[in-house]
Formats: sequence, structure tokens, C-alpha cells
Amino acid sequence: MHPAFSIILFTTLSGLGYGLAAVLGLGLLDASTLSAKLAHAGALAMIAGGLLSSTLHLGNPQRAWRALSQWRSSWLSREGVMAIATFVPLTVSAWFAVIEGRYLPAAGLIGAVMCGITVYCTAMIYASLRSIQAWNSGLTPLCYLLFAAAGGFLLASVAGYSSSAGGTICAAIAIVFVMAAWVAKYQWWQRLRTLAPLSTPESATGLGNIGHVRLFERPHVNENYLTREMGFKVARKHALKLSELAILVGGLAPIALLLAAIFAGGAVALPAAALAALFYALGLVVERWLFFAEARHAVMNYYGG
Repeated sequence: MHPAFSIILFTTLSGLGYGLAAVLGLGLLDASTLSAKLAHAGALAMIAGGLLSSTLHLGNPQRAWRALSQWRSSWLSREGVMAIATFVPLTVSAWFAVIEGRYLPAAGLIGAVMCGITVYCTAMIYASLRSIQAWNSGLTPLCYLLFAAAGGFLLASVAGYSSSAGGTICAAIAIVFVMAAWVAKYQWWQRLRTLAPLSTPESATGLGNIGHVRLFERPHVNENYLTREMGFKVARKHALKLSELAILVGGLAPIALLLAAIFAGGAVALPAAALAALFYALGLVVERWLFFAEARHAVMNYYGG
């Protein structure tokens, strides 16, 4: 699948935003501090920025609102509905934190749950597609949820260390979620790279009973939407190197930096936590790029893919 920058930006930014908003909704940070107020504003900005970037991938962005009407059958529609609905408790929670300097448990907890549901809906857009075998797995929503939680606690640790309140506990929880996220992702990659294709040229054409089917000629010479969006190829050796880089930059480096922040403390804690969040975000971008680049759509059986 074509790794469009708009979708990579959307899934990365919105995941980090929903993760941070959910953590803030748990009340682990002092809502009266400036860093907590900025964190609330930052979470809403990342969510809004991610959602806006997703419209860049639409053929007719002005018709995006029509997708909301299919919530009974479409995970894309459910995600849109949940994204809009989730803004209500998040905005209320942010108002009380930014304007009144206090934590509102009801809005915070409801918002945290709705953030998780929204991220799950995003993941199910991909996991529900049987035509893309790599995505069609329970590991896909698990990875999305764990990465969002890890990013949320990482960013919350930065806010906590900025105000000298709540940083250590958020950093400790972040380490657990970062480890869990990359372990789940490693299992996802292992499954992907050992998959036996369910859809083959033989099954796609219905000629498997005759023998091996090979492509004699492509359906057409010129490129079209299918070949552009679903015909992206990445060499296996390059994918392996990039996945190792993602784990190193987005997993091992943040864990080491968070441990330094916890045990060194003092002036080291804040820059270490900030660097951990930055490295994690970079690793997540690589992971999301591979998520699309390594996925193979069944339609490519007709194009020699």
C-alpha cells in the first residue's frame, strides 16, 4: 500500500494526541500547573491536526462529512463520529484545567474511555479489511492502542517533570507501555513475514485447478489509481533494516532515556524525558510508514504483485 504522508501524519499525531488526552483524563498531573494546561491544549491541537491531515488524502475533502452517515457498517464512519463526540468531554476537561486550574473527574474519565474507543475505531479501519491480510489481525488494534498509551504517558512525563509533579510515575508507566507496544509490534511483524497468502493468482482467477497461473500481460500499460495506491513495493531487506531502526529509535532509546530521568532526576529529568518523547515519535513515524509499505492488497494479484 502507498504510504501517504497525510495518513502517516494523521495516525501518528492523532494517536499521540488521544494518548496524552487519555492520560490527562486520569488525573495523574496537577491540573493547576502551567505544564498541565499546555498539555491539554497540545493534546487537542495534535488531535485536530491529525484529523485535518487525514482529509488531505480524500479525493473530495469537501464531502468528508458524508462519511459520518455510515456508522452502522463502516469503521471509518464510526471513527469520525467518535472523534467528534470525544471532543466534547476533552474540551470540558481542558476548560476546567486551563481556565479554572482544576481536574474534573467525570469529564476526564469519560474522555479517557472515549479516546481509547476512537483509537480502536481507527485501527479497525485497517484490521477489518480482509483484502489486506497483513492488517486483518487482532494484533493491529492492540498495537494502535498500546502505541497511543505509550505516547500519552511519555508526553505526560515531560509535562510532569516540567512542573516537578507526576513526572516519575508517568515515566515509569510509559516504560511499561513502550515495551509492551514494541513487543506486540514485533509479533505483528513476525506474523506478516511468515504469512502464507490466502489470495493468490490461482484463487483470484479461479484457474488454480488447472495449474500454476502466471501473468501474461498487465490489464493496461499506464498507471492508474490501483497501481498508485496499492502497488507500492519495499525490498524485504530494507523493511527489516527499517523495522530494526524503529525499535532502536522508538523503543530502546526512549526506555534508556526514561530510566535516566527516573534515577538521575534533577536537571537531567526534563531534557531526558523530552528526548525520549522525540525519539519515540520518530520511531513511530517509521513504524507507520512500514505499516502501509509492507501491506499487500489482494488486487495486486492481477498486476503481478
